[in-house]
Amino acid sequence: MALIVQKFGGTSVGDPERIKNVARRVARTKDGGDDVVVVVSAMGGETNRLISLAGQVSSDPDEREMDMLLSTGERVTIALLAMALQDMGYKARSYTGRQVGIITDSAHTKARIERITAERVLEALTEGIIPIVAGFQGIDEKSDVTTLGRGGSDTTAVALAVALKADLCDIYTDVDGVYTTDPNIVPSAKKIKKISYEEMLEMASLGAKVLQTRAVEFAMKHNVPVGVRSSFNENSGTLVTREEKDMEQVSVSGVTYDKNQARITIIGVPDKPGIAYKIFGTVANENIVIDMIIQNTGQGGLTDISFTVPGTDMDKAVKIVKEMIAGIGAKGVEVKDEVSKVSIIGVGMRSHSGVAAKMFGTLAKEGINIMMISTSEIKISCIIDSRYTELAVRALHDSFELGR
Repeated sequence: MALIVQKFGGTSVGDPERIKNVARRVARTKDGGDDVVVVVSAMGGETNRLISLAGQVSSDPDEREMDMLLSTGERVTIALLAMALQDMGYKARSYTGRQVGIITDSAHTKARIERITAERVLEALTEGIIPIVAGFQGIDEKSDVTTLGRGGSDTTAVALAVALKADLCDIYTDVDGVYTTDPNIVPSAKKIKKISYEEMLEMASLGAKVLQTRAVEFAMKHNVPVGVRSSFNENSGTLVTREEKDMEQVSVSGVTYDKNQARITIIGVPDKPGIAYKIFGTVANENIVIDMIIQNTGQGGLTDISFTVPGTDMDKAVKIVKEMIAGIGAKGVEVKDEVSKVSIIGVGMRSHSGVAAKMFGTLAKEGINIMMISTSEIKISCIIDSRYTELAVRALHDSFELGR
């Protein structure tokens, strides 16, 4: 008998009929002899509806109150799913993040899980009850409600699997696995049967929306196998697991893109020690994630510094930078929001040469200019004009023969 954590996203529980479908899938797992813990998101579109309501009453909603508001979405789903299972004759009980003991820091709207007690979940399992847990939410040390940011239910599920020492965490969504790229852009994209934690972490952080980055981090750190499957069919999915030798035979495993990008350039920055720390330390203190950074060669004691941030944080980041310009003696700020990040990922890059040259040559052949470049052992990312995103993805997918 195994202990399996199953997480169902918003599209999987989008209406009462879909919730009943989830209940039937959970019941089959239980009937198969395994213990199951379920984590669910809010019904599809509900979070956006709540955000819209907040915008109608406030031009700048308080983040603590936003967390209180947004956490209600999952409460609806856990109760409905518990009712559906009970109606089928199964013992099921719903639990909020607070009741499960999901303790986070106090960074409202993007909190990080610090620990999970899971006492009530363990009690329920002992009593033969199927626990239905609200994803995306927790509480801080002051007992204030917090949320984990977009895709946070994935993180809840994997973190709960770690706390419970589960054998597997299955993430059910509206796609039946991880693909070499977005099939909506490249119809010939192939489903990847098995992918390493490192590759999945890079793909998630670089725009692939199948799994949330922190969920993969949890899984990799604690070696929890994660399956990505569809709620709407019985197809085999993708297994995210530790790296195996055969994974290095392919130089590139996937192509991702992210249009939620903005480039900020601070012009005429004094080229002296401590300036970069002041700029990026101030931005980081506002919980804004900085990705690529480029500093030009200094001339006349001045330099330009460019960096990218998520497009959703652009206005906040620009406001912070403009407020500090006078203090650091910089001359101005330029912002470009019509940019995208296109990336190639693969653990095989460690043992294959010429991958970067091939990527740059492919983009050059299509007349696509590269504005910024970032690399790691297993990925190369380029910032390009967003108009060419789909063209770049198709060209790179073909160039590395990922459709074969």
